[in-house]
Amino acid sequence: MSRKILIIFILNFFLLFLVPAKSYAIENPLSQPNNKIGIHILFTSEVFEANKLINSTGGDWGYVTIPIQSSDRDLKKWQQFMYACKKYHIIPIVRLATDADSTNTNTWRKPQLNDIIDFANFLDKLDWPVKNRYITVFNEVNRGNEWGGAANASEYANILSFAVTVFKSKNPDYFIISAGLDNAAPNQGTNYISELDFMRQMHAGVPAIFNQVDGIASHSYPNPGFSQPPDLNNPKGVASFKYENDLVKELTGKNLPVFITETGWSADKVTEEQRIDYYTKALADVWSDPNIVAITPFLLEARAGSFQQFSFLTSTGSATKQYAFLAALPKAKGAPSVSIKVLSAETHKSSPKTDEQDSGFSLTKMLQNILRLIGV
Repeated sequence: MSRKILIIFILNFFLLFLVPAKSYAIENPLSQPNNKIGIHILFTSEVFEANKLINSTGGDWGYVTIPIQSSDRDLKKWQQFMYACKKYHIIPIVRLATDADSTNTNTWRKPQLNDIIDFANFLDKLDWPVKNRYITVFNEVNRGNEWGGAANASEYANILSFAVTVFKSKNPDYFIISAGLDNAAPNQGTNYISELDFMRQMHAGVPAIFNQVDGIASHSYPNPGFSQPPDLNNPKGVASFKYENDLVKELTGKNLPVFITETGWSADKVTEEQRIDYYTKALADVWSDPNIVAITPFLLEARAGSFQQFSFLTSTGSATKQYAFLAALPKAKGAPSVSIKVLSAETHKSSPKTDEQDSGFSLTKMLQNILRLIGV
């Protein structure tokens, strides 16, 4: 056992047995009316535009996936985002992210244990709009450039396990979702690891890992080339979520809820008419799976750059045909349990908790001191 894995095991043991126990109070999002239509956004200000897309035509309480970087802990900004989600009836799925590596801007810094503690402390200061607090723990970690330059399934599984323990020690309403993986990744050393092999390696590194998480994220892109028609039999296509969840069931016997937090067809490869046709077929034939909680295509607004090929809004902010299609799509009226805290903050006059007010995890500073002492 490596030194780092041993440290994580000790810290998990410490948290599980020395922190006062709390029951896991998350709700099954599939046990109540659910509007699974959503959209992926990059900025908190986009929640207003997202509402017009995902809660139209009879819909209510659709989803947004949004990343939060370790350097972006502005309490006022993120609390206003949560208030806006409550006002517009939007369920946020918050994806943890680090920052670009200081020596290679094309690579994301590998997260450390302190990152998990800092994220948990910050996010627990916010009043969330619904009872379940959805957290996705990092992104496409089967790619080396998303994990400090070298993909490592065992390291990720241990970080994920640590995140489950820390977040749930803060608040039992956290709903922890494993990272969406690159469904087109080949096996190429530590540069890329195919998603199903990566999941098997996660299970080998931490055998209980898929029993610990509450759901799995899937990047069910239409690969290869972001251009393939919907097909239930393509493990690298829009049905890749099914192969991922089947593997979880094989490894653990557990049927986890699925969150398709990224998907979409490239405008560089298919026409607008094809995209609409493919979305129609995928929603009817593939994504009708009752185990899917949310579908948040990538991306509402790219503004510029390579992501424009997926964007639902043009570079000038006008609606694309796929935007018009999704806006006109009949949607369900979701009915999640709403956070009591935010109900009391309806006037938006409440302030986020400060560090002095944050007493929910009294052992945080002790843990940070332990990490400093052991050099992690």
